[in-house]
Amino acid sequence: MTENLVIIGSGPAGYTAAIYAARANLQPLVITGFKKGGIAGGQLMTTTLVENFPGFPDGVLGPELMDRIKAQAIRWGTKLIEEDAEGIDLLNRPFTIKTDQKLITAHSVIIATGASANRLDLPNEKLFWTRGISACAICDGATPQFRNTELAVVGGGDSACEEAEYLTKYGSHVHILVRSNKFKASAAMADRVIANTMITIHWNTLLIGLEGDHWLNSIKLKDIKTNKERNLSVKGLFYAIGHTPNTDLVANQLQTNSKGYLITKQGRPETSIEGVFSAGDVADSEWRQGITAASSGCKAALVAERWLSKNNLSRLIEREELNPSIAQKKLDLVTSTKENYNSNALLQKGSYALRRLYHESKRPLLVIYTSANCGPCYILKPQIKRLLEEFEGSVQGVEIDIEIDQKIAEQAEIAGTPTIHLFKDKILIQKWSGVKQRSVFREAIKNILNS
Repeated sequence: MTENLVIIGSGPAGYTAAIYAARANLQPLVITGFKKGGIAGGQLMTTTLVENFPGFPDGVLGPELMDRIKAQAIRWGTKLIEEDAEGIDLLNRPFTIKTDQKLITAHSVIIATGASANRLDLPNEKLFWTRGISACAICDGATPQFRNTELAVVGGGDSACEEAEYLTKYGSHVHILVRSNKFKASAAMADRVIANTMITIHWNTLLIGLEGDHWLNSIKLKDIKTNKERNLSVKGLFYAIGHTPNTDLVANQLQTNSKGYLITKQGRPETSIEGVFSAGDVADSEWRQGITAASSGCKAALVAERWLSKNNLSRLIEREELNPSIAQKKLDLVTSTKENYNSNALLQKGSYALRRLYHESKRPLLVIYTSANCGPCYILKPQIKRLLEEFEGSVQGVEIDIEIDQKIAEQAEIAGTPTIHLFKDKILIQKWSGVKQRSVFREAIKNILNS
């Protein structure tokens, strides 16, 4: 059946659009994305404390904020497909969107695919990526390799300042490399960095080289004013150098500007194709804030609703209950102890459960290494739980928080979160870094069970 509205993207823009469309009884379908163009939930999934989103006077963690907005969208009847949109046809009606598993038709579409973090494309960058270089301090800063070492952040905006401050929790000292002689960041963020004695600011500085063996151990810098070059010893390098809009999916179909952003009328969500609307950073090259993304999602949904109604395309649902049930809250695992340990539990947490299962269980064991503020971990953990439920007890899982169980993370040589290890009979069968589709883990587990 052709959908009323498909929303591609699941940041604050996509989920806010879903809330408004769902409350209009349109039962929107959100293709959340998985890895393409960044993780589901958008850039707020890779931030720590968000202090400028209305309604949270003491701030709120980015992943927690996105969990709440997502739960609100689901509560009102939004449907989710947790896959990437692989292709789209906007030149024929109804519109067609293809994912890995499905082919979807829609009368209207909201493009809320956001933007992706930029890289510098330096020599050796691929070699040291995940071996000293990261685009997410929040995800990887707590890993053992970065603790009590010199670290560096490239960039001069709010994200760079936030990451530099965050990294002082783990590194012995943090260097922030700024191309100009001043920050682009807000005054509040800049003032914090300037006042922090654990941060050194390198003004008018270019990053031009990367050096090391199997791990990054120094970076080469150039002073823009004097052209002098020098080396700086660091074990970690974090990029916070802006973003590129994720418009590859609609290339040659929707009009974009020279930088790749979708073209719309000032302050409006309509794109160059009738019935297709934009929301969030995919069309915003100036403000790029969580709150402006959310407001654009609201506008896109309201305009889409009017357009569908005007063209007699709306198929409204009838609610059995006027008020939907209360949104489900995310439940964290309780750390296992001698008193509450369960040898048959599908998923447990902590070093005690790991030791017991590693030495005693005859079933395959998935070990998921996470950190408290890791956005990708928020995405992966529910996937792992559902995967374990699929196998109905024939495989077990343990979550290890690398900040709580630092020695275990160090012994396992964890270089970033999330990391997943698959064991059988105390033998490491396979390991993965980052968010993967459930099918990847499922196939590896099936191979073990069938061997």
